[in-house]
Amino acid sequence: MIMKNCFLRCFAVAAIVFVGSFEVADAATADRIVAVVGNEMILQSEVDEQAMVTVLQYPEAKNDPSLKAGILETLVSRKIVLTKARLDSIVVNESEIEKSADERMMFLRSKFKSIEEMEATFSKSYAVIEKEIKDDIRDQQMINNLRRTKMSGVTVTFDEVEDFYNTNRDRLPLVPETVSVSQIVMYPKVAGEARKNALAAIEDIQNQLKAGGDFAQLARQYSQDPGSAHLGGDLGYSRRGDFVKNFEEVAFGLEEGEISGIVESRFGYHIIQLLDKETDAVHTRHILIVFDRSTLDAPAAKAGLEEIRKDIESGKADFAEMARKYSDDPVSAKYGGVIRNTETGETMFVITALRDQLKTVVKSLNNIGDMSKVIRVEPESGAPFYAIFLLNDKKPAHRLNLSSDYARLEKLAIDEKQNRMFQEWINGLQKEIYVKISDI
Repeated sequence: MIMKNCFLRCFAVAAIVFVGSFEVADAATADRIVAVVGNEMILQSEVDEQAMVTVLQYPEAKNDPSLKAGILETLVSRKIVLTKARLDSIVVNESEIEKSADERMMFLRSKFKSIEEMEATFSKSYAVIEKEIKDDIRDQQMINNLRRTKMSGVTVTFDEVEDFYNTNRDRLPLVPETVSVSQIVMYPKVAGEARKNALAAIEDIQNQLKAGGDFAQLARQYSQDPGSAHLGGDLGYSRRGDFVKNFEEVAFGLEEGEISGIVESRFGYHIIQLLDKETDAVHTRHILIVFDRSTLDAPAAKAGLEEIRKDIESGKADFAEMARKYSDDPVSAKYGGVIRNTETGETMFVITALRDQLKTVVKSLNNIGDMSKVIRVEPESGAPFYAIFLLNDKKPAHRLNLSSDYARLEKLAIDEKQNRMFQEWINGLQKEIYVKISDI
Protein backbone atom coordinates (compact mmCIF):
# COMPACT_ATOMS: atom_id res chain seq x y z
CA MET A 1 0.00 0.00 0.00
CA ILE A 2 1.27 3.42 -0.93
CA MET A 3 0.13 5.05 2.32
CA LYS A 4 1.33 2.33 4.66
CA ASN A 5 3.72 3.66 7.31
CA CYS A 6 3.72 7.09 5.69
CA PHE A 7 3.53 8.97 8.98
CA LEU A 8 6.83 10.82 8.72
CA ARG A 9 6.61 11.31 4.96
CA CYS A 10 3.14 12.80 5.21
CA PHE A 11 4.22 15.08 8.04
CA ALA A 12 6.61 16.68 5.58
CA VAL A 13 3.83 17.37 3.07
CA ALA A 14 2.54 20.92 3.39
CA ALA A 15 -1.18 21.34 3.99
CA ILE A 16 -1.34 23.97 1.24
CA VAL A 17 1.01 23.32 -1.68
CA PHE A 18 -1.59 22.82 -4.41
CA VAL A 19 -0.41 23.23 -7.99
CA GLY A 20 -1.89 22.44 -11.35
CA SER A 21 -5.58 22.30 -12.22
CA PHE A 22 -8.21 20.46 -10.19
CA GLU A 23 -11.70 20.83 -8.81
CA VAL A 24 -12.31 21.86 -5.21
CA ALA A 25 -15.37 20.37 -3.55
CA ASP A 26 -17.94 22.76 -2.14
CA ALA A 27 -17.10 23.42 1.51
CA ALA A 28 -20.70 23.06 2.68
CA THR A 29 -21.05 19.55 1.26
CA ALA A 30 -17.50 18.35 1.88
CA ASP A 31 -16.95 19.36 5.50
CA ARG A 32 -17.92 16.99 8.24
CA ILE A 33 -16.06 15.90 11.35
CA VAL A 34 -14.17 12.67 10.66
CA ALA A 35 -12.04 12.58 13.81
CA VAL A 36 -11.64 14.26 17.19
CA VAL A 37 -8.24 14.44 18.91
CA GLY A 38 -8.35 16.06 22.36
CA ASN A 39 -10.14 19.36 21.82
CA GLU A 40 -9.40 19.50 18.08
CA MET A 41 -11.37 18.27 15.09
CA ILE A 42 -10.27 16.89 11.73
CA LEU A 43 -12.62 17.73 8.86
CA GLN A 44 -13.36 15.81 5.69
CA SER A 45 -12.04 18.78 3.68
CA GLU A 46 -8.62 18.44 5.34
CA VAL A 47 -8.42 14.80 4.25
CA ASP A 48 -9.55 15.68 0.72
CA GLU A 49 -6.96 18.47 0.45
CA GLN A 50 -4.16 16.17 1.61
CA ALA A 51 -5.31 13.52 -0.88
CA MET A 52 -5.03 16.02 -3.73
CA VAL A 53 -1.54 17.05 -2.59
CA THR A 54 -0.45 13.41 -2.32
CA VAL A 55 -1.71 12.57 -5.82
CA LEU A 56 0.08 15.62 -7.23
CA GLN A 57 3.33 14.52 -5.63
CA TYR A 58 2.83 10.76 -6.04
CA PRO A 59 0.59 10.13 -9.11
CA GLU A 60 0.63 6.36 -8.47
CA ALA A 61 -1.43 7.00 -5.29
CA LYS A 62 -4.50 7.95 -7.36
CA ASN A 63 -5.75 4.37 -7.58
CA ASP A 64 -4.95 3.42 -3.99
CA PRO A 65 -8.28 2.60 -2.25
CA SER A 66 -6.69 3.14 1.17
CA LEU A 67 -5.36 6.61 0.33
CA LYS A 68 -7.81 8.70 2.36
CA ALA A 69 -7.88 6.26 5.27
CA GLY A 70 -4.10 6.42 5.47
CA ILE A 71 -4.16 10.21 5.33
CA LEU A 72 -6.71 10.34 8.14
CA GLU A 73 -4.51 8.06 10.24
CA THR A 74 -1.57 10.39 9.60
CA LEU A 75 -3.57 13.52 10.48
CA VAL A 76 -4.71 11.89 13.73
CA SER A 77 -1.10 11.06 14.63
CA ARG A 78 -0.12 14.63 13.75
CA LYS A 79 -2.82 16.08 16.01
CA ILE A 80 -1.76 13.80 18.87
CA VAL A 81 1.85 14.97 18.61
CA LEU A 82 0.80 18.63 18.35
CA THR A 83 -1.39 18.29 21.44
CA LYS A 84 1.57 16.87 23.38
CA ALA A 85 3.93 19.51 21.97
CA ARG A 86 1.65 22.29 23.21
CA LEU A 87 1.32 20.65 26.61
CA ASP A 88 5.13 20.50 26.78
CA SER A 89 5.41 24.16 25.66
CA ILE A 90 7.67 23.34 22.70
CA VAL A 91 9.19 26.58 21.35
CA VAL A 92 9.26 27.55 17.66
CA ASN A 93 11.22 30.18 15.72
CA GLU A 94 8.72 32.71 14.37
CA SER A 95 11.25 34.43 12.10
CA GLU A 96 11.99 31.09 10.38
CA ILE A 97 8.25 30.48 10.04
CA GLU A 98 7.76 33.89 8.40
CA LYS A 99 10.62 33.26 5.99
CA SER A 100 9.42 29.78 5.02
CA ALA A 101 5.84 31.03 4.60
CA ASP A 102 7.00 33.85 2.33
CA GLU A 103 8.93 31.39 0.16
CA ARG A 104 5.99 29.01 -0.05
CA MET A 105 3.55 31.80 -0.90
CA MET A 106 5.86 33.04 -3.66
CA PHE A 107 6.02 29.52 -5.08
CA LEU A 108 2.26 29.17 -4.87
CA ARG A 109 1.57 32.52 -6.52
CA SER A 110 3.88 31.60 -9.39
CA LYS A 111 1.46 28.79 -10.32
CA PHE A 112 -1.44 31.17 -11.00
CA LYS A 113 -1.98 34.08 -13.37
CA SER A 114 -3.35 36.26 -10.58
CA ILE A 115 -4.19 36.28 -6.89
CA GLU A 116 -7.88 36.21 -7.87
CA GLU A 117 -7.34 32.94 -9.77
CA MET A 118 -5.53 31.45 -6.78
CA GLU A 119 -8.32 32.49 -4.41
CA ALA A 120 -10.97 31.06 -6.74
CA THR A 121 -9.12 27.74 -7.00
CA PHE A 122 -8.92 27.33 -3.24
CA SER A 123 -12.27 28.99 -2.48
CA LYS A 124 -10.36 30.96 0.16
CA SER A 125 -9.01 34.48 0.45
CA TYR A 126 -5.31 35.18 0.04
CA ALA A 127 -5.07 36.04 3.76
CA VAL A 128 -6.64 32.72 4.78
CA ILE A 129 -4.32 30.74 2.50
CA GLU A 130 -1.31 32.57 3.95
CA LYS A 131 -2.49 31.96 7.52
CA GLU A 132 -3.01 28.25 6.86
CA ILE A 133 0.47 27.98 5.40
CA LYS A 134 1.98 29.69 8.45
CA ASP A 135 -0.02 27.47 10.79
CA ASP A 136 1.12 24.37 8.92
CA ILE A 137 4.79 25.41 9.02
CA ARG A 138 4.49 26.29 12.71
CA ASP A 139 2.91 22.91 13.47
CA GLN A 140 5.60 21.09 11.51
CA GLN A 141 8.38 22.94 13.29
CA MET A 142 6.78 22.16 16.64
CA ILE A 143 6.58 18.46 15.73
CA ASN A 144 10.19 18.42 14.53
CA ASN A 145 11.41 20.13 17.71
CA LEU A 146 9.47 17.71 19.92
CA ARG A 147 10.78 14.72 17.96
CA ARG A 148 14.33 16.08 18.22
CA THR A 149 13.92 16.48 21.98
CA LYS A 150 12.50 13.00 22.50
CA MET A 151 14.87 11.17 20.15
CA SER A 152 18.14 13.09 20.63
CA GLY A 153 19.80 10.40 22.72
CA VAL A 154 19.02 7.47 20.41
CA THR A 155 22.12 5.52 19.31
CA VAL A 156 22.78 2.18 17.63
CA THR A 157 25.34 -0.55 18.24
CA PHE A 158 27.48 -2.15 15.56
CA ASP A 159 25.21 -5.21 15.67
CA GLU A 160 22.16 -3.01 15.02
CA VAL A 161 23.88 -1.36 12.04
CA GLU A 162 24.83 -4.79 10.72
CA ASP A 163 21.24 -6.04 11.14
CA PHE A 164 19.94 -2.93 9.36
CA TYR A 165 22.37 -3.52 6.50
CA ASN A 166 21.49 -7.19 6.12
CA THR A 167 17.75 -6.46 6.22
CA ASN A 168 17.86 -3.61 3.72
CA ARG A 169 20.84 -4.60 1.56
CA ASP A 170 18.84 -4.94 -1.66
CA ARG A 171 17.05 -1.62 -1.15
CA LEU A 172 20.05 0.53 -0.24
CA PRO A 173 20.79 3.41 -2.61
CA LEU A 174 23.59 3.46 -5.16
CA VAL A 175 26.31 5.90 -4.09
CA PRO A 176 27.72 7.85 -7.07
CA GLU A 177 31.45 8.44 -7.52
CA THR A 178 32.72 10.76 -4.77
CA VAL A 179 35.97 12.59 -4.02
CA SER A 180 37.67 14.44 -1.17
CA VAL A 181 39.78 17.41 -2.24
CA SER A 182 42.05 19.92 -0.51
CA GLN A 183 42.93 23.37 -1.81
CA ILE A 184 45.32 26.24 -1.32
CA VAL A 185 43.79 29.50 -2.50
CA MET A 186 45.64 32.71 -3.26
CA TYR A 187 43.96 35.97 -4.25
CA PRO A 188 45.96 38.55 -6.22
CA LYS A 189 47.19 41.40 -4.04
CA VAL A 190 46.61 45.04 -4.90
CA ALA A 191 49.35 47.32 -6.15
CA GLY A 192 51.17 49.69 -3.81
CA GLU A 193 49.40 52.89 -4.90
CA ALA A 194 45.94 51.42 -4.20
CA ARG A 195 47.09 50.24 -0.79
CA LYS A 196 48.53 53.69 -0.05
CA ASN A 197 45.26 55.46 -0.93
CA ALA A 198 43.17 53.08 1.16
CA LEU A 199 45.54 53.46 4.11
CA ALA A 200 45.24 57.25 4.02
CA ALA A 201 41.45 56.98 4.10
CA ILE A 202 41.36 54.54 7.03
CA GLU A 203 43.91 56.60 8.98
CA ASP A 204 41.65 59.63 8.68
CA ILE A 205 38.76 57.59 10.15
CA GLN A 206 41.03 56.32 12.92
CA ASN A 207 41.91 59.90 13.86
CA GLN A 208 38.22 60.78 14.05
CA LEU A 209 37.63 57.84 16.40
CA LYS A 210 40.51 58.91 18.61
CA ALA A 211 38.97 62.40 18.74
CA GLY A 212 35.76 60.92 20.18
CA GLY A 213 33.86 60.06 16.99
CA ASP A 214 30.98 57.57 17.23
CA PHE A 215 31.98 54.19 15.72
CA ALA A 216 28.54 53.30 14.34
CA GLN A 217 28.04 56.74 12.83
CA LEU A 218 31.45 56.70 11.16
CA ALA A 219 30.76 53.19 9.83
CA ARG A 220 27.51 54.36 8.24
CA GLN A 221 29.29 57.37 6.75
CA TYR A 222 32.55 55.84 5.50
CA SER A 223 32.55 52.01 5.55
CA GLN A 224 32.65 50.41 2.11
CA ASP A 225 31.23 47.07 3.28
CA PRO A 226 27.74 47.10 1.68
CA GLY A 227 26.50 44.34 3.96
CA SER A 228 27.19 46.06 7.28
CA ALA A 229 27.68 49.81 6.70
CA HIS A 230 23.97 50.63 7.06
CA LEU A 231 23.98 48.67 10.34
CA GLY A 232 26.73 50.79 11.79
CA GLY A 233 29.29 48.16 10.80
CA ASP A 234 27.61 45.42 12.88
CA LEU A 235 28.68 41.92 11.77
CA GLY A 236 26.67 40.01 14.39
CA TYR A 237 28.11 36.94 16.11
CA SER A 238 30.74 34.94 14.22
CA ARG A 239 32.70 31.81 15.10
CA ARG A 240 36.32 30.94 14.44
CA GLY A 241 36.86 30.25 10.76
CA ASP A 242 34.17 32.69 9.60
CA PHE A 243 36.63 35.55 9.06
CA VAL A 244 39.80 35.86 7.01
CA LYS A 245 42.90 35.06 9.04
CA ASN A 246 44.20 38.54 9.94
CA PHE A 247 40.76 39.85 10.86
CA GLU A 248 39.99 36.82 13.04
CA GLU A 249 43.28 36.95 14.96
CA VAL A 250 42.68 40.58 15.91
CA ALA A 251 38.94 40.21 16.62
CA PHE A 252 39.40 37.31 19.04
CA GLY A 253 42.26 39.12 20.77
CA LEU A 254 40.25 42.23 21.68
CA GLU A 255 38.56 42.92 24.98
CA GLU A 256 34.87 43.87 25.10
CA GLY A 257 34.45 47.47 23.94
CA GLU A 258 38.05 47.69 22.67
CA ILE A 259 38.77 49.18 19.23
CA SER A 260 41.61 47.72 17.19
CA GLY A 261 44.31 49.45 15.24
CA ILE A 262 44.27 49.27 11.44
CA VAL A 263 44.00 45.68 10.21
CA GLU A 264 44.82 44.64 6.65
CA SER A 265 43.06 41.80 4.85
CA ARG A 266 42.74 40.91 1.19
CA PHE A 267 39.58 43.04 1.10
CA GLY A 268 41.20 46.23 2.37
CA TYR A 269 41.84 47.99 5.69
CA HIS A 270 39.59 47.46 8.70
CA ILE A 271 39.07 49.00 12.10
CA ILE A 272 37.34 46.50 14.41
CA GLN A 273 35.41 46.93 17.63
CA LEU A 274 34.55 43.98 19.86
CA LEU A 275 31.03 44.28 21.29
CA ASP A 276 30.72 40.92 23.03
CA LYS A 277 32.66 37.67 23.38
CA GLU A 278 31.52 34.11 24.03
CA THR A 279 33.54 30.90 24.35
CA ASP A 280 34.08 30.44 20.62
CA ALA A 281 32.29 33.41 19.09
CA VAL A 282 32.64 37.17 18.92
CA HIS A 283 30.18 39.96 18.20
CA THR A 284 32.02 42.63 16.24
CA ARG A 285 31.51 45.64 14.07
CA HIS A 286 33.99 47.15 11.64
CA ILE A 287 34.76 49.97 9.27
CA LEU A 288 36.21 48.86 5.94
CA ILE A 289 38.01 50.82 3.24
CA VAL A 290 38.41 48.53 0.23
CA PHE A 291 41.36 48.34 -2.12
CA ASP A 292 41.00 49.46 -5.71
CA ARG A 293 40.81 46.00 -7.25
CA SER A 294 41.51 47.25 -10.76
CA THR A 295 45.18 47.24 -9.78
CA LEU A 296 45.46 43.55 -8.83
CA ASP A 297 48.85 41.91 -9.32
CA ALA A 298 47.74 38.55 -10.74
CA PRO A 299 51.20 37.39 -11.93
CA ALA A 300 52.61 37.76 -8.41
CA ALA A 301 49.81 35.64 -6.92
CA LYS A 302 50.35 32.91 -9.50
CA ALA A 303 54.12 32.96 -9.00
CA GLY A 304 53.73 32.74 -5.21
CA LEU A 305 51.47 29.72 -5.51
CA GLU A 306 53.84 28.11 -8.04
CA GLU A 307 56.62 28.41 -5.45
CA ILE A 308 54.43 26.77 -2.78
CA ARG A 309 53.53 23.96 -5.16
CA LYS A 310 57.19 23.37 -6.00
CA ASP A 311 58.11 23.05 -2.30
CA ILE A 312 55.26 20.57 -1.70
CA GLU A 313 56.16 18.50 -4.76
CA SER A 314 59.83 18.31 -3.76
CA GLY A 315 58.93 17.23 -0.22
CA LYS A 316 60.23 20.42 1.43
CA ALA A 317 56.73 21.33 2.61
CA ASP A 318 53.46 19.63 3.54
CA PHE A 319 50.26 20.54 1.68
CA ALA A 320 48.14 20.84 4.86
CA GLU A 321 50.79 22.96 6.57
CA MET A 322 51.03 25.31 3.59
CA ALA A 323 47.22 25.57 3.40
CA ARG A 324 46.99 26.57 7.07
CA LYS A 325 49.76 29.12 6.63
CA TYR A 326 49.09 30.67 3.24
CA SER A 327 45.60 29.85 1.93
CA ASP A 328 43.29 32.84 1.57
CA ASP A 329 40.21 30.67 2.17
CA PRO A 330 39.75 30.70 5.97
CA VAL A 331 37.26 27.83 6.13
CA SER A 332 39.33 25.19 4.34
CA ALA A 333 42.63 26.58 5.68
CA LYS A 334 41.49 25.74 9.21
CA TYR A 335 41.31 22.06 8.15
CA GLY A 336 44.62 21.99 6.30
CA GLY A 337 42.95 22.88 3.02
CA VAL A 338 40.29 20.13 3.12
CA ILE A 339 37.08 21.33 1.45
CA ARG A 340 34.03 20.59 3.61
CA ASN A 341 30.29 20.92 3.30
CA THR A 342 29.66 23.88 5.61
CA GLU A 343 26.27 22.51 6.71
CA THR A 344 27.04 18.83 7.28
CA GLY A 345 30.82 18.76 7.72
CA GLU A 346 31.07 16.07 5.03
CA THR A 347 34.35 15.97 3.08
CA MET A 348 33.27 13.60 0.28
CA PHE A 349 31.53 15.24 -2.69
CA VAL A 350 29.70 13.70 -5.63
CA ILE A 351 31.82 14.50 -8.70
CA THR A 352 28.80 15.32 -10.87
CA ALA A 353 27.68 17.93 -8.31
CA LEU A 354 30.96 19.90 -8.49
CA ARG A 355 31.18 23.10 -10.50
CA ASP A 356 32.43 22.53 -14.04
CA GLN A 357 35.92 23.96 -13.54
CA LEU A 358 36.63 21.97 -10.37
CA LYS A 359 35.05 18.88 -11.94
CA THR A 360 37.54 19.12 -14.82
CA VAL A 361 40.47 19.49 -12.42
CA VAL A 362 39.37 16.57 -10.24
CA LYS A 363 38.91 14.27 -13.24
CA SER A 364 42.51 15.00 -14.26
CA LEU A 365 43.79 13.71 -10.88
CA ASN A 366 43.96 9.95 -11.29
CA ASN A 367 45.56 8.78 -8.05
CA ILE A 368 45.14 9.68 -4.39
CA GLY A 369 47.85 12.20 -3.53
CA ASP A 370 47.95 13.74 -7.02
CA MET A 371 48.23 17.54 -7.04
CA SER A 372 46.97 19.86 -9.75
CA LYS A 373 48.89 22.59 -11.50
CA VAL A 374 48.21 26.20 -10.45
CA ILE A 375 44.72 26.96 -11.76
CA ARG A 376 43.08 30.33 -12.33
CA VAL A 377 39.57 29.93 -10.91
CA GLU A 378 36.71 32.01 -12.27
CA PRO A 379 33.87 31.78 -9.70
CA GLU A 380 30.27 32.51 -10.66
CA SER A 381 30.36 35.43 -8.24
CA GLY A 382 33.32 37.17 -6.64
CA ALA A 383 36.85 37.90 -7.77
CA PRO A 384 39.02 35.38 -9.68
CA PHE A 385 41.78 33.65 -7.73
CA TYR A 386 44.52 31.06 -8.14
CA ALA A 387 44.48 27.64 -6.50
CA ILE A 388 46.12 24.24 -6.37
CA PHE A 389 44.13 21.12 -5.53
CA LEU A 390 45.10 17.82 -3.91
CA LEU A 391 43.11 14.59 -4.33
CA ASN A 392 42.70 13.13 -0.81
CA ASP A 393 40.36 10.26 -1.61
CA LYS A 394 38.23 8.88 -4.44
CA LYS A 395 35.47 6.29 -4.16
CA PRO A 396 33.91 4.71 -7.26
CA ALA A 397 30.15 4.43 -7.64
CA HIS A 398 28.90 1.55 -5.49
CA ARG A 399 26.02 0.32 -3.38
CA LEU A 400 26.26 1.19 0.32
CA ASN A 401 28.27 -1.41 2.22
CA LEU A 402 29.57 -1.91 5.74
CA SER A 403 33.26 -1.74 4.91
CA SER A 404 33.34 1.68 3.21
CA ASP A 405 30.09 3.39 4.22
CA TYR A 406 29.65 2.56 7.89
CA ALA A 407 28.99 6.18 8.93
CA ARG A 408 26.17 6.55 6.38
CA LEU A 409 24.67 3.21 7.31
CA GLU A 410 24.85 4.13 10.98
CA LYS A 411 22.91 7.33 10.29
CA LEU A 412 20.26 5.45 8.30
CA ALA A 413 19.97 2.88 11.08
CA ILE A 414 19.57 5.63 13.68
CA ASP A 415 16.92 7.34 11.55
CA GLU A 416 14.97 4.09 11.24
CA LYS A 417 15.24 3.40 14.97
CA GLN A 418 14.15 6.96 15.83
CA ASN A 419 11.16 6.69 13.48
CA ARG A 420 10.12 3.38 15.04
CA MET A 421 10.53 4.63 18.62
CA PHE A 422 8.73 7.88 17.84
CA GLN A 423 5.78 5.99 16.36
CA GLU A 424 5.68 3.74 19.44
CA TRP A 425 5.72 6.83 21.63
CA ILE A 426 2.83 8.31 19.64
CA ASN A 427 0.85 5.09 20.04
CA GLY A 428 1.38 5.35 23.79
CA LEU A 429 0.09 8.93 23.80
CA GLN A 430 -3.33 7.72 22.67
CA LYS A 431 -3.85 6.48 26.23
CA GLU A 432 -3.44 10.08 27.47
CA ILE A 433 -5.33 11.96 24.73
CA TYR A 434 -8.95 11.44 23.71
CA VAL A 435 -9.19 10.13 20.12
CA LYS A 436 -12.33 9.27 18.17
CA ILE A 437 -12.24 8.35 14.46
CA SER A 438 -15.27 8.04 12.15
CA ASP A 439 -15.55 6.06 8.95
CA ILE A 440 -14.31 7.97 5.92
